[in-house]
Amino acid sequence: MTTYGRQPVTFVRGDGVWLWDTEGKRYLDALAGVAVNGLGHAHPALTRAISEQAGRLIHVSNIYQIAEQSRLADRLCALSGMDKAFFCNSGCEANEAAIKLARLYGHGKGIENPAIVVMDKSFHGRTLATLSATGNRKVQAGFEPLVPGFVRVPFDDLDAVKQVAGRNPNVVAVLVEPVQGEGGINIPRDGAAYLRGLREICDTHGWLLMLDEVQSGIARTGTWFAFQHAGIEPDVVTLAKGLGSGVPIGACLARGVAANVFTPGKHGSTFGGNPLACVAALATLDTIEQDALGTHAEQLGNWIHEALSARLKNVSGVVTIRNAGLMIGIELDRPCGDLVRQALDVGLLINVTADTVVRLLPPLILSQEEAAKLVDILSGLIRKFLGQAA
Repeated sequence: MTTYGRQPVTFVRGDGVWLWDTEGKRYLDALAGVAVNGLGHAHPALTRAISEQAGRLIHVSNIYQIAEQSRLADRLCALSGMDKAFFCNSGCEANEAAIKLARLYGHGKGIENPAIVVMDKSFHGRTLATLSATGNRKVQAGFEPLVPGFVRVPFDDLDAVKQVAGRNPNVVAVLVEPVQGEGGINIPRDGAAYLRGLREICDTHGWLLMLDEVQSGIARTGTWFAFQHAGIEPDVVTLAKGLGSGVPIGACLARGVAANVFTPGKHGSTFGGNPLACVAALATLDTIEQDALGTHAEQLGNWIHEALSARLKNVSGVVTIRNAGLMIGIELDRPCGDLVRQALDVGLLINVTADTVVRLLPPLILSQEEAAKLVDILSGLIRKFLGQAA
């Protein structure tokens, strides 16, 4: 089906941060499958773990105990401070689980029509509930009637959330991305204060604080999870993308009362948390930890930000450059989708989101030399696109 506006290239091989197409042309991958391939391509530790597990056991039903799933749940809970984990196959499924959990939590409190506070410019997925929660009219258009039960407020606006609390007794949770990825790498003015403020509001009103870390999680911003920069404890955290380094897996983690909302029969997944996916995730976590890739992501992301800022200083048309680790956005004053093809033509993979933001989500293993090459190519492309000499 024509659900994708695909670029005219087919990749057949990868190694590290590089990809090769059917014609043998090499590309620097600064997108990592949209924040998925944190370990790059063909990482030996991941390849070995998947191969060995495939030779033992790929899938069994969640009717039975799954040792690899239990190990991964323990590991993620230890890293995040959560108590329990539900496994699925994607980010939207993880967010669906969180939405269901919040509604069930609300019904347990005697609220007949539970509501969840969500943010403008957010993105939580393309299933009916998650696109209804998403703050982007473009992805919702044509799929009405939307799922009710969401109250929308501006991102990074604590007063707006407080106003909702004062007038809507049906609210049971807040669902928010610590850094909005699809929305344009939108970072709160004071990310720590924003998340702490949301935590305080939720505590005051008995709401669940649910953080969508599908894109920002798994060391991309410098810590295992973006919320850890603020020193808070959410009630629910959703993960996917970089968790399995390309093997589909999602997770909904929960703490405290939220961890015990689901009981047998209330939710489930056929493929979620199967041995192969869990081993891929465990190998990913092991490698990130052993190679200190979180610290590397924060330091290199900040370097790229500084280097791009220097190269594009005083360039008319560049609005701002922002980053949280290796989540990097270059906002221009005009739609810039054409840059994707222009970059492809010179061997660089990037993305444009929110029409005007060049988004970079490179593998966590990107080296300093490769980052310098990325900056060289991209700054020249942007200058040329904006009609200014390199």
